[in-house]
Amino acid sequence: MIKVDQFESVFKSAAKLSFKRQELSFQKIAVVTDLEEAEAKTLAARVRAFLQVLGDGPEWIVLDRAQSETVEQLLGLVAQEKPELLVTYRNLHSAAWRWPHSLGPRLDVLTQATSCPVMVLPHPRDVSAFDASMQHTEVVMAVTDHLVGDSRLVSYAASFTEKGGDLFLAHIEDDAIFERYIEVISKIPSIDTDNAREQILKQLLKEPRDYIESCRRELKEEGSDLRVHSEVRTGHHLTEYKKLVEDHSVQLLVLNTKDEDQLAMHGLAFPLAVELRQIPLLMV
Repeated sequence: MIKVDQFESVFKSAAKLSFKRQELSFQKIAVVTDLEEAEAKTLAARVRAFLQVLGDGPEWIVLDRAQSETVEQLLGLVAQEKPELLVTYRNLHSAAWRWPHSLGPRLDVLTQATSCPVMVLPHPRDVSAFDASMQHTEVVMAVTDHLVGDSRLVSYAASFTEKGGDLFLAHIEDDAIFERYIEVISKIPSIDTDNAREQILKQLLKEPRDYIESCRRELKEEGSDLRVHSEVRTGHHLTEYKKLVEDHSVQLLVLNTKDEDQLAMHGLAFPLAVELRQIPLLMV
């Protein structure tokens, strides 16, 4: 006889979270620099050309060296202007951009103390990386350790992908964590370890794949011509995401930054932001 909990499992497995596109506004965009006024305006013009996918509607605000000298001053201007997107670069007001160890204190604060997304560019003094990165957003990737139900992340990634472009949705299950749980399960005599390993892994990968399919379907129904690609696998987060970025020549990486349970940056975001220095990042 089929047990009640088997019926419950069948019912739950049939219930799927579907993607719902969120309406996003980019009426005001602030470009934050540590450059003198003329250089700041030149850089802002390049950013505007790079983000042509957002159209001609946004009002662009340029903050130069004098306006971003201190964290307090910078946060005050952001609070006053209320932009829907901040664009800046790593190691603002610092020569530490030469070393791949940090984002710099101003950027750390901006990503956590402001409510709007922050786009992080390679440092403009790193001329080759900056020039190479400021071309297109035809290939965009959204990465997370829990993609299912994250309509906000996917909506941002889709909004920044140029028409006819490629949108990669990536979900990596940490294999070390998975093996730890399987090890615990193996010590429970009433559970078949091999079956548990097979079925749990199957479900862990099925859910994000189903969600990505719902993203593809919803975007197509609204008339989008984006090509949506699924990248779901197990592995080490940082290693796998770096490989995906390289394999697909990703031009913009979109990732969650804020964690409602802590003041610090989301666990996955910081190492990715430090390691992936050659491409723009959209930290939402």
